[in-house]
Order: sequence, then structure tokens, then C-alpha cells
Amino acid sequence: MKRTARPVTAKYLENAATFYLERYATTAEGLRRVLMRRVRRAEVAEAPVMDNVEQAIDAIVARFVASGVVDDAAFAQTKARALHRRGVSTRMTHQKLRLAGVDRDTLDKAMTSLDDELATDPESRERRAAIALARRRRLGPFRASEQRKQNRLRDLAALARAGFDGDVARKVIDADDPDVLDEA
Repeated sequence: MKRTARPVTAKYLENAATFYLERYATTAEGLRRVLMRRVRRAEVAEAPVMDNVEQAIDAIVARFVASGVVDDAAFAQTKARALHRRGVSTRMTHQKLRLAGVDRDTLDKAMTSLDDELATDPESRERRAAIALARRRRLGPFRASEQRKQNRLRDLAALARAGFDGDVARKVIDADDPDVLDEA
């Protein structure tokens, strides 16, 4: 038996936003996209949709932003920190945060804040992220010594695909052992 679609009202959208925000951190743009997807799904299911639905979504998003539940700056800082720990390059971090709906100014502030938090400059932060990725994926000096030479190009390519500059990738992959990387 097919379920009947619920009508899209302001209360429905607010409940959907609350339900989503209880589970996930997001940006204002991300919340707007989630609510618009709900509306499109309801339209496909031929459910009644209120007039001025986009204005209602904007009002709901504005209320959540004003209350502090949705904070683009905090989201960008937290996400940038988590991506750095995982070994994601600055280039890919910018890309992921832009896709999440973070504007360029907020993104730049988050990256500067990350540098301040780590007490580093952007180049050393990038190198630390490359080391973290190499450690996690067992590339270069983190690979068994008998396999290093035959997999050098593969390891360099893995770091390049992850968005790291060629110089950074070579320094990490060609390091003699992991202790040298940790000291630098």
C-alpha cells in the first residue's frame, strides 16, 4: 500500500529542519538544500505544497541562524580541523567546505584560525596533513621498506590525487623513515 504524502507546510518544514539539525551539523546553505529536497520529493509525490515555500524556507533558516543553532563559522572551523587531522590537503578542504555552502570569507577565517590553533604556517600545515595521510594510508616511509621503491610513483600519485603539491608529496614520500618526518 502506498503511503500518502504529507502536505508541505511551514510547521512541516520547521520540524524537518529541527529533525535534521539534531543529527547533523550544517551550514545555512546546507539546511536550505535539505529543505528544498524535501519540497521536491513532496512535489514528485504530488503532495500539496504551500505557496511561497522558498520564502518560508528562508525564514526558517534565518531563525536557526539567529538562534545560533546554525553557525557557518563554527561549522567551517570544526570541519577544517577534522579534515586536517585526516590528512586532507588545503585545496581539498577548500573544495569540501565550498560544496557545503561556506562562503570564501568564512573559509579564509577558518583556515587562519586553524593555523593559529596549530601554531603553524600554511606550508607546514600542508606538510603535516600530507604526513597524516601517508601514515593513514601507509605510503612512503610508512610502507614496508622492501616495497617502497616499486611503489614510489603510486604513492606520489596518491598524494597528488589528494590535492597535495608535488614538492610536498616528494618530501613526504622520499623521507628516509617516519621519525624524520615527525621531527621536521
